[in-house]
Amino acid sequence: MTDATPLTPADPAPASPGKLDISPSAIATIAAHAASRSYGVVGMAPKNAISGITGVLNGGEHKGIDVHFDADSIRIDLHVVVEYGTRISSVARSLAHAVRFQVEQAVGLPVTEVNVYVQGLRVSSPD
Repeated sequence: MTDATPLTPADPAPASPGKLDISPSAIATIAAHAASRSYGVVGMAPKNAISGITGVLNGGEHKGIDVHFDADSIRIDLHVVVEYGTRISSVARSLAHAVRFQVEQAVGLPVTEVNVYVQGLRVSSPD
């Protein structure tokens, strides 16, 4: 996760005084949940070797997900492993749509970009 700028929903309840900050980690959790339920995605992947080592040392629950805040919007980068034999472009498009929908529904802010990087393919053993 990068850019730890506090995030405030665009239309907070008018009668509620106070401020709501949503952490990049919370948004990454929502994105990870959506990705894990997407057809053709078999796992998340680190974006590079250093991220992979850091993820292992820190627990890596959000491995392969970067959340960036741009003013009043969100940009998400997903690094995934896709099932061999699936149409990669369809899996990536479906994943981006699912993540955008889930994050926008949960947070109430627009997701301007969901970038999907396919880091590898996994071949399931035919049984």
